[in-house]
Amino acid sequence: MTQTQAPFDPASNPAPDGLRRILRSVRTVAMVGVSTNPVRPSNYVGRYLTLKGYKVIPVNPVAAGQRLWGQEVRASLADIPAELGPIDMVDVFRRSDQAGEVVDEALEHLLDRGLKVIWLQIGVVNEPAAARARAKGVEVVQNLCPKMEYQRLFGELRMGGVNTGVISSKLG
Repeated sequence: MTQTQAPFDPASNPAPDGLRRILRSVRTVAMVGVSTNPVRPSNYVGRYLTLKGYKVIPVNPVAAGQRLWGQEVRASLADIPAELGPIDMVDVFRRSDQAGEVVDEALEHLLDRGLKVIWLQIGVVNEPAAARARAKGVEVVQNLCPKMEYQRLFGELRMGGVNTGVISSKLG
C-alpha cells in the first residue's frame, strides 16, 4: 500500500447477500493474470468457475493463443472479441500495484460490454482503482476469492474449510 492510498476497509466489500447476488448474476468472467500451470491458484480458480457454469475468458499476454477451459487465452482485455458477448466481471490475479492498470483497461474496454463487477483476488487491494470503478457504476470486491466465496456462500465448505466429499460416522 502506498502512502497516498487509504487503508483497505473490508466493510467496503459487499455483504454476504451482495456477494451471493454477484455470483448468481455473473455469467462471463475475464480472468486477468491466469496461469496455464494447473497447480497455480489462478488456474484452479478458473477451472472451478467453469465447472460451476461460468464462461471464463483467460487473459495473459505470455500465454496468448493457448487454450484453457475451452477458451483462447487473450493477451489483454482489449483483445477479447465482441462476439464472445458481454463480460460481466473481471477477476484480477495481479499484484495490488498493478491492479489499477487492469481496472482502467476494464473500464475503457468493457464498460460498454456489460461490465458489472471487478473482483480483486486475495491479497489484492487498490482503493484508488476501486474508487474509479465505483464512480463508473461498477461494483468492486477486494481481497477475496470468488471460488472461496462461492463455496462459503453456497454451502460447499464445511467446518474444516474443505468439502472432502467423504461421508463417515467415524470419529477422529
